Amino acid sequence: MTGLVGAIVEAWDELRIHKLRVLLALIGVACAVTAITSVTAVIAMLKQATQEQNDRQSGRQVTLMVSAYPSGPSAAPPTAWDDAFAQLLDRYSITYASRDETVQAPIRFPDGKRTVQLRTVDADLGTIDRLAPTSGRWFTDVDETAFGPTLVVNQAFLSTLGLADLSSHPTVEIGDRAPVTATIIGVMANDWPGADPTAIVLYDQYHRWIGDDGSGIQSGGAPPAGGTIAAAMNQQVPMVYLWVPADQARPLTARIKQDMQSVAPGWQVDVQDNHRVGGGIDRATTYVGIGVGGLALLLGGLGLVNIALVTVRYRIREIGIRRSFGATSGRVFFGVLLESVVATFVAGLVGVTLAVAIIKNIPVDKLFGSGIQDMPPFPVSAAVIGMLCAMAVGALAGIIPASFAVRVRVIDAIRY
Repeated sequence: MTGLVGAIVEAWDELRIHKLRVLLALIGVACAVTAITSVTAVIAMLKQATQEQNDRQSGRQVTLMVSAYPSGPSAAPPTAWDDAFAQLLDRYSITYASRDETVQAPIRFPDGKRTVQLRTVDADLGTIDRLAPTSGRWFTDVDETAFGPTLVVNQAFLSTLGLADLSSHPTVEIGDRAPVTATIIGVMANDWPGADPTAIVLYDQYHRWIGDDGSGIQSGGAPPAGGTIAAAMNQQVPMVYLWVPADQARPLTARIKQDMQSVAPGWQVDVQDNHRVGGGIDRATTYVGIGVGGLALLLGGLGLVNIALVTVRYRIREIGIRRSFGATSGRVFFGVLLESVVATFVAGLVGVTLAVAIIKNIPVDKLFGSGIQDMPPFPVSAAVIGMLCAMAVGALAGIIPASFAVRVRVIDAIRY
């Protein structure tokens, strides 16, 4: 251990003596390490951005999607679908789940009454699909028990109300014969330019406050136990989303299908998942990033080899004198090799520090479009890869000069 420390100290002293000769080479290595570390970190952020985009489109992995369709025109709608949904959460300890149903309801705008598409969901859908309003907020557990419905609308809905933001705490009336006042708590971006006004409301709030026919009252009496009049009228039941652990998705699929099928006789119950396998794009970006950084690091290493060879030629007299005092070939080889490794280690530290500063101070996530919701920390693996690559290049760059130094003879000290 003492010999290793002594060799490192000796290598550092040699670098201090020849600092001007290796400075340019080390700058190249530091820039290369900055490049490869930054690219590795950006690739990690790109993967996170891609994953979040997939989550917004089809839910987090792994989300089970339960749907039901009548097997024939005479199939009676299931009357215990909502009850079975609640039982699933308790039976299988599912934390995040949501129903999803699209309905139509009249909304009173300043220019008159319009029929608007409403999406009725549970608050957990915001977590499953990473739904993040551009202003305001998403539903919370408090909204589930509020004494009135709350809405998350799109930008077109807010513009139709003649509003630019939520600073006035806007409300709208929903329903026909007995309208109910709903409070707007969040605004989502339009799905496409020129989108029609749409809104999202909590599933239980809609059926409690607005009514199954969208009129604001329960038409035709109370709904069937555990079901809805809308389901009976339209022969449909809400889609169910269940976010489950990936290792439990396959066995849960069969069990959940069996459980939901038992409450929907005459209906076809399907359970699908959104399991995704890492695509070729992720691998391609990784390989391209490593290739570009590796090429830059190789060029920096070549410069270091040239400088090290020149330095060894200038040190022939010194090396010959060391050999005359008993320095072994292994000690000479290791000493010269370690000089390159220590030099690239220092350059690697500088490069990693620069990479961290660049990634932390430049909004790289904004370059991916909508940004990253769960911004990952600077990957430690990127820093480790940068340092290992720098030291590996230093070792490779030091082999040739070290081999040349081993062949120096004692007589060379007299000649030079």
